[in-house]
Amino acid sequence: MKIVITDEALTWFKEEMEVEHGDYIRFYAHYGGCSPFHESFSLGMNREKPHDIGVETVVDGIHFFIEKDDEWFFNDHDLHVSVDPKTEELLYEYKK
Repeated sequence: MKIVITDEALTWFKEEMEVEHGDYIRFYAHYGGCSPFHESFSLGMNREKPHDIGVETVVDGIHFFIEKDDEWFFNDHDLHVSVDPKTEELLYEYKK
């Protein structure tokens, strides 16, 4: 399992969340909503320091990670983060 961040998504994080070198962005299972794999759970994202990293990708010095306790949510799929050109919001895709 891996996390893939497109250049457009990296720019989004820098502009919208003002992240910079050394910051951490966590992707996690959030109760509420739905996902392709789990009813009543959706993908959450926030800025926080890790406790027990399961998966990590570092792009331009910014750490994008998933805690070990949240790996179940991804059902052995890679997380691809891009930007929807129509809405200019983050787009999450799960790929094998």
